[in-house]
Amino acid sequence: MTSSHGRLAGKIAAITGAASGMGRAAATRFAREGATVVVADIADGEDVVEAIRSDGGNAHQLRLDVTDESSWAEVMNDVVGRYGRLDVLVNNAGLSGTYETDLFSTAFFDQLMLVNARGVFLGIKHGARTMAASGGGSIVNVSSISASVGQLGVHMGYSGSKAAVRMMSTTAAVQLADAGIRVNAVAPGILPPMRTSRGSRDPAWRARQIDGIPMKREGKPAEVAAVMLFLASDESSYVTGVEILVDGGLTAV
Repeated sequence: MTSSHGRLAGKIAAITGAASGMGRAAATRFAREGATVVVADIADGEDVVEAIRSDGGNAHQLRLDVTDESSWAEVMNDVVGRYGRLDVLVNNAGLSGTYETDLFSTAFFDQLMLVNARGVFLGIKHGARTMAASGGGSIVNVSSISASVGQLGVHMGYSGSKAAVRMMSTTAAVQLADAGIRVNAVAPGILPPMRTSRGSRDPAWRARQIDGIPMKREGKPAEVAAVMLFLASDESSYVTGVEILVDGGLTAV
């Protein structure tokens, strides 16, 4: 049940890609911690909204194409019109690096950069403008272990796009600090397949990946959402420009 005294009590939080996976887990967790949640997705997220409301929380859905600047402007205008401000933005929407099995597909490279990199850039741009008008806030971007290590079966455009997310996060943290805006990133490891995953659904691929994880299991979306919650909350008020790995120790090997 939603808490009026939770870690995000009274905050307005928009989460992209919130109709499934990590985004859905974050939306549910944020609502339970007292946030009013904007489920922003190109896919239908009404079931997420209904689940949050049935649990006593506050949420509504807005259609968002993260690659379209006018779509971002419309969503931010709607949020300000409804609530007067935005306190938290989670740039979670992204395209899986195993959606296309041709690892040298130029068309897929362009698509990855469009969704994963441009989408986050536009989120930072429009989210920061909205937050600055009301005194600041927290932006949490979703990177990946693929920004730090090479992986078999993952398109190099995915690694490049997630490395871009990591560096945009640190740069934005420096540039937006004076506006009272913190910018951080989370870098998940091997989690259940995304709705756009193909190659990573292969049991043999997953077994090889999990074998290299010290904790010997895949992560859970709720475990990533817990780190997002920390970065979104005032508990991390002196934390900006960092990337937190949520990978079971995979990159520590």
